[in-house]
Amino acid sequence: MKRIGNIRIGFLLLLGISLSACVGEGMLRFPAATPVPYPPPGYAHRVGTPQVGLFYNCINPEPGVLRLEGIAFNIWSAQPVRFLEFELAGVSAQERTVSETVGEARDIQIFTGQNSPFQMDLRMTGGEQRYDLYYQYQFGETNPERPIAGPMVTGAFPRHHGNRFLVRDACSPTQHLFR
Repeated sequence: MKRIGNIRIGFLLLLGISLSACVGEGMLRFPAATPVPYPPPGYAHRVGTPQVGLFYNCINPEPGVLRLEGIAFNIWSAQPVRFLEFELAGVSAQERTVSETVGEARDIQIFTGQNSPFQMDLRMTGGEQRYDLYYQYQFGETNPERPIAGPMVTGAFPRHHGNRFLVRDACSPTQHLFR
């Protein structure tokens, strides 16, 4: 009986120490994420669907490399956007893929009002005439017979099934511009 009393006292002591750590500054604080305004400044391109908006730039950080970097937003959708994945393909004048890379949003789920950055580096072969961006994600019901939004594009990413979208000539200086 005395042993159970000692366990209770030890538990209460541990609980008290834990709670006092929370009260020290008024409440327990975690590092806050840097807020990103919507629409985000500094991005040249914008595309999207009713569930997700993509803002991005195409830059050349070094010779022979195209970097596509940006941020994905779930502005108003009540359900989270899940497993947002990307494929960037360099396409030749003969409409053949000559280079490609894949990437994904940093966060597995993007909840309402939240955003997630993404970045891909594509090693160019020299035969690229344009760069096509494919993206896909899971949203709501994942029944492949019922597309949720936009035209479906055939093909599949390695891990997840969902809606797949195409941004033709994603890095064009005249198309998909964010104004």
